[in-house]
Amino acid sequence: MLIGLSDYPKYKQTQLDWHNIHGANDVALIGGTLRKQGFTVTTLTNKQATAQAVRKAFARLAKQTKPGDLVYVHFSGHGQPFEDRNGDEVDGWDESIVPYNAGQRYVANVYDGRNHIIDDELNVYITNIRKKAGVKGFVYVVLDACHMGGASRGDEDDEDSVYVRGSNVGFSRSGKTFMPRIDTRPVIKVPVGTNMAPTCYLEACRSYQTNTEIKEGKQYYGPLSYYINKVLSHNKLNSNTAWIDNVRKQMNADRRLVKQNMVVERSK
Repeated sequence: MLIGLSDYPKYKQTQLDWHNIHGANDVALIGGTLRKQGFTVTTLTNKQATAQAVRKAFARLAKQTKPGDLVYVHFSGHGQPFEDRNGDEVDGWDESIVPYNAGQRYVANVYDGRNHIIDDELNVYITNIRKKAGVKGFVYVVLDACHMGGASRGDEDDEDSVYVRGSNVGFSRSGKTFMPRIDTRPVIKVPVGTNMAPTCYLEACRSYQTNTEIKEGKQYYGPLSYYINKVLSHNKLNSNTAWIDNVRKQMNADRRLVKQNMVVERSK
């Protein structure tokens, strides 16, 4: 399942607006490669990728998943720190992905954050899929987003254009200011779980870094998406995660990406 956003809506309250990026390009790129490998690919892009549609798509994917399945979930779009509601985060902030109809700020009686999908909710969806896939299955989750981004600068005809995914302003109902927690681990272990598929999360950058799109030819892509596609064009996707090291090496070698570090979270 591939979700990608390039065009976000404009609101009457400009503080809700997100700048446009190029997440839909990532979906077109990777979707073609996975289809060539024989995978069934479901896509949601731009207006299709509302919070309601994304939630339904996760429920549908869990229902369709069978024991032993290899599942690949990909999100390319904005991400944002989201004020923790249940006290499970040490730094007081959840991470969230930003669907099409999620605003950037809390505005009383207008937008309260309900269309953000925070990491706690995402974990529930992925856990349900892992349970259906079982111990012989495998689940990849790719997040080519960012929780510490800024405003885009320039336009597509300008060679110096810079497109950054995410916001460095946390979503808060109380007016709390986001302060990133520094975590430099390149690989993070996640719970294996009982009677469920192993999982591997790939994230474009650390939580305190920005995720900058790269230009290849005349198109912009998320860097993680671009290099995943480059590697998978020559390696069939399976439960062997060795290919991820190649993605990391190529991202590290790209001088455009010197200010961000790919992060891997895996259960084994």
